[in-house]
Order: sequence, then structure tokens, then C-alpha cells
Amino acid sequence: MTSPDISELTAVVLEVERHVADLGWDQPSQVYALADTSELIAREPTLASHIGDAASGSLTPVEQEPLPVGRLDEVLAGIGWPPEVLGCVLVTELVVLPPSAEQEAPFEERDIEFWAQNHPERQDVRLAVGVTRAGHHASCLRVRGDDELVVDPDLADSLVDGLLATFR
Repeated sequence: MTSPDISELTAVVLEVERHVADLGWDQPSQVYALADTSELIAREPTLASHIGDAASGSLTPVEQEPLPVGRLDEVLAGIGWPPEVLGCVLVTELVVLPPSAEQEAPFEERDIEFWAQNHPERQDVRLAVGVTRAGHHASCLRVRGDDELVVDPDLADSLVDGLLATFR
């Protein structure tokens, strides 16, 4: 199979985000392996009725076991994919604060999460980031309480780097 293009990856990232959005907010971080749909159906014919007709080169997200508890960068560092996995998508919820809040942040890392969770200007966001083995990436972001979905490949460079490292 040729490497999936960026528009295919963006479509899968949006599909995964919609799936997680249907579950509501306050979900744990979740990772999905991306498989070539036709190869997946060839290996697991019973999936054909769930997946439907697969366009050549299309990707199917496959939900993985829940991620272990811990810092996301450390959790991602422990992931490695077999050759048949063409990419992956991570969906995570984050707290975003305005730049002005940085001056008020506590110095101790263990205090930062509590402080951010209770900050009056916090915004909860759901971020979905996808990468392929070939290095393509796509991402989208949804703010809690807002129906608009922001699609921009450059929303989370550090998560892109962390996800790409799972293929090395």
C-alpha cells in the first residue's frame, strides 16, 4: 500500500474525534492504531459488515487498550507499533490557560495540574492528533461548550513528535 495522504489522515482524525465526542467529555486519553482498511478486512473478513466498502488506500482506526496512567509524554515513549500499523491517532483532553496566567503558575510541577484545573480562565479542550509512518500529521481541537471544530495540522507539535517517535 502507498502511504496515506494528508486528506485521508485528516478525515480519520475527524472521524475519531467525533467518535470520542459522542462519548462526552471527561474521557481518558485514548490511542487508535491506523490500519489499511482492505488489509484489515482481508485478515478479519467478519469486519467487512461493520466497515463497509473500503476505498483503495483508506485507513481504519482501531481502538487500543486504555493508556496507562502517567505523563502523556512518558506513556507515548513506551509505545511501539508493528509494521502493519500505518499510523495512529491520539485523543486527549487538556486544560488551556491564557498566556497571562503563566506568570501566576506555581513552580512545583505537582502543583501545576491542581492550579490549572481550578483557574478561573481555564478552557477545556479535546485535541485529536494523527500521524502516519511517513511523517504526515493532522490535528483538530474542540473547546468544551463550543460546537466548532478547529482543524489545523500545527496545533500540537510536541504531540506530533511524540506520536512519530512511536514508529522508530
